[in-house]
Amino acid sequence: MRGLAAGIHALGVQSLTAAFEAGRVSVVAAVDHYLARIERFDPELKAFTFVDAEGARAAARDSADRYEAGTARPLEGVPVAIKANIDVAGWPVTGGIGAWRDRRAPADAAAVSRLRDAGAILLGLTNMHEGALGATTDNPFYGQTQNPYRAGFTPGGSSGGSAAAVAAGLCAAALGTDTLGSIRIPAGWCGIAGLKPGPARVPAEGLIHLVPRWDVIGPLGRSVADCTALFDVL
Repeated sequence: MRGLAAGIHALGVQSLTAAFEAGRVSVVAAVDHYLARIERFDPELKAFTFVDAEGARAAARDSADRYEAGTARPLEGVPVAIKANIDVAGWPVTGGIGAWRDRRAPADAAAVSRLRDAGAILLGLTNMHEGALGATTDNPFYGQTQNPYRAGFTPGGSSGGSAAAVAAGLCAAALGTDTLGSIRIPAGWCGIAGLKPGPARVPAEGLIHLVPRWDVIGPLGRSVADCTALFDVL
């Protein structure tokens, strides 16, 4: 386990789950590793707008118990991040809009609930272009998200925080939203995989809509296989 610690953030969803199952990595150690990377790198990267370290660590302990008991679920212990326009119970829900800083989600979005039920651990909310109306994630209220490969360059948008967090190894995967490219653009610009599902394939309850007939929630991951693992649950 000691030898794997430096590379936990490079494993991705499927390989991380396999490491948990084999006992090579503990869920608690993995969550601590990701939280430490967020603390170290995100002040410059500005991929996150909110981090729930206490909640993530509590969920990690529960997931570790499930692996011990042999009751692990499909995404058990996988640390994920959620775009800031998707409801997570008790967390801020801003859509990247400064005037909404104090809003709190009353309940989980349906997609978030499905991730929780599958065992995923929620780390926090990711930055986005204000109101999802743009492709640079240069947010005047929550900061300008940087491309992990080169500071001063955009990760794309509007799901730029989610893509940057995955590419920088600050989470194993993330949820984004896409209306006219808001998952696909940042996935391409950050060198990761992203999927815009077809209409109504993923429930949109709990999403701050831009254009309801086109808006969808979808996964971003280090690989197509990792996106597939999340999409199977969503």
